[in-house]
Amino acid sequence: MRRASTDSLDAAAICAALGPRAREIEIGVVASCGSTNAELLDAPDSAVPRLLAADYQSAGRGRHGRRWRSTRGAGICFSLRRRMRRPPRELAGASLAAGVAVARALRAAGGRGIALKWPNDLLDAKGAKLGGILIETRLQGRSAVAVIGIGVNYRSKPDARMRRRTAALEDLLQPLPSRNLLIAAMARELLDVLDSFDASGLAHLRGEWESLHAHAGQRLRLRLADGTVIAGIDAGVAEDGAMRVRTRDGVRALVSAQVISARPA
Repeated sequence: MRRASTDSLDAAAICAALGPRAREIEIGVVASCGSTNAELLDAPDSAVPRLLAADYQSAGRGRHGRRWRSTRGAGICFSLRRRMRRPPRELAGASLAAGVAVARALRAAGGRGIALKWPNDLLDAKGAKLGGILIETRLQGRSAVAVIGIGVNYRSKPDARMRRRTAALEDLLQPLPSRNLLIAAMARELLDVLDSFDASGLAHLRGEWESLHAHAGQRLRLRLADGTVIAGIDAGVAEDGAMRVRTRDGVRALVSAQVISARPA
């Protein structure tokens, strides 16, 4: 079994690695918390984006209330809180924008083949789950605040309770950068793509997301929120982040669904 990471999270190190953009963000690090998303959602309002990283989360969560399992020192867990100028109805697409940012950063670090699974999973080149993204929003007056939570497996953590294959950065990146450097790289890309998203929505990022899509053009089976299962061929994403699927009855745009299988069309 691999030893747990010994590198310590450090706000000053993250700040230094961010370079000039560090002036635009507040950075905090805690040894443990329930959930970095929850901490930032409950934090006082601020005009400056805030980042919070934790070595351990006791109540980390994923999409649809699923639990995000955390092992001290084995993962990268952080959230970024930012005011958004786009209308609240458009903010679902920010999850896809965040996926582009994280994939950019990890590919630049040497993670070949890292891909995105709609709407918010990170996969390795073999389709194993590497991480996930959870965006939560809150209205404050006439504007909205978005908290983007990022969870990435840093070191392998064998767990018999996991129902699917998982991957970790230590298997993909050689040499393995510190968590501080990787958090800074992802945060820098997040700031860039959220600036783009605020300016023009998903329009300028949609093509890049589709180029990273693990299931591009494949035949899919998807489970809808009501439990219904439908089949069709991936047809890309819409400007609002909905997944477009070509079915026997025409193209459908899905805003809430789970991909349960994929194979070449």
